[in-house]
Amino acid sequence: MPAEKAAALITNDAVVLGLLAVILAGVFWASSLPNKGVQRFFAFVPALLLCYFLPSLLTTFGVVDPETSRLYFIASRFLLPAALVLLTVSADLPAVFRLGPKALIMFFTGTLGVMLGGPIALLLTSWVAPDLMGAGPEAIWRGMATVAGSWIGGSANQTALYEIYGAGPDVFSIWIAVDVIVANIWMAGVLWIAANQVRVNRLLRADASAVDRVREKAEAYETENARIPSLKDLIFIVGVGFGAVGLSHALADPLSAWFGANAPWAQRLSLDSSFFWLVLIATVIGVVLSFTPARRLQGPGAAKVGSVFVYVLVATVGLNMNIGAILDSPAYFLIGLVWMAVHVLLLFAVAWLIKAPAFFLGVGSMANIGGAASAPVAAAAFHPSLASVGVLLAVVGYIVGTGAAWFTGLVMMQIAGAG
Repeated sequence: MPAEKAAALITNDAVVLGLLAVILAGVFWASSLPNKGVQRFFAFVPALLLCYFLPSLLTTFGVVDPETSRLYFIASRFLLPAALVLLTVSADLPAVFRLGPKALIMFFTGTLGVMLGGPIALLLTSWVAPDLMGAGPEAIWRGMATVAGSWIGGSANQTALYEIYGAGPDVFSIWIAVDVIVANIWMAGVLWIAANQVRVNRLLRADASAVDRVREKAEAYETENARIPSLKDLIFIVGVGFGAVGLSHALADPLSAWFGANAPWAQRLSLDSSFFWLVLIATVIGVVLSFTPARRLQGPGAAKVGSVFVYVLVATVGLNMNIGAILDSPAYFLIGLVWMAVHVLLLFAVAWLIKAPAFFLGVGSMANIGGAASAPVAAAAFHPSLASVGVLLAVVGYIVGTGAAWFTGLVMMQIAGAG
């Protein structure tokens, strides 16, 4: 375990937010430069990936401590639901629902990858480094079971697995770090795939026509209805976005409290999680509004405002990736990387077999690994009109997460006992 951590250089969230805003602006300014060398760089390293990676350097070098900052909490609880509403309200939902079964196939492939990857990584550890296995509450399989809950569902599922398998505080803290860092490294990979989806689709021999039709239809609608936004338009957009956020919070808190108090089984489905209800209600509001005249807000730029919120969220998520933490427990991070490699390789293999486009691969994965906070961000990276697909798959992850991770924990327990 690392020694006592030094205080961060900047602890004022207002200053941190200013830094993140400057980083975002700097990336977009640089990406628009006409210089050929700069353009070649951004062709390989997408702007969105830099918006995610550069804030992590603030944490890695001790400028910011994400554990004491509330920026991610604020962004995920306020900007994320507002973005979901504004991106969904302008989407062509009937076209999205016609995308076919490949989205679910890739989602459950991702789930299976997590369920297989953990036991495989643990089995290799028992052979190569049995001294790492531990015993009692600090046995690493217990900590890995909580990661399985996080990587199939989300934080609520992870908490459920922590209680079910009784992981000790030391092993749990190590695997929390592995969870965050390894998941964020793969998130960076998904953002790269989104920016290079044409060449990835070619590699996968994928038929991306259904996804392309949704994207093209959304772009055509935006072009046909685009206009310079007036102050009234922007006020309406903000009113719809944050009005929906307010309504979502007003309903999410009592719903989660009621299920937590009156339905003991609700924890298995994350129904006692306020964040689960917040994301679900915001998405439902956006879906309903997309069938009303509110969809016309796409003309003055509702999706663009929603995308701004997504980029701020991406920057705050990047703050949680402390690359230097890998040096504290390198062996455990190596186990996590092996685990993630199994997940990713299985996804690519199945995508190649069924000719699934990169969009389904990336979003199917992040609906497992990142849950409701990351799946819509990954989907929006492919195109803003597709954000709702990420949310819907993340909800499925919440539902199956605890049960699938519980079974994975049983398998890892047997491996640990045999090792």
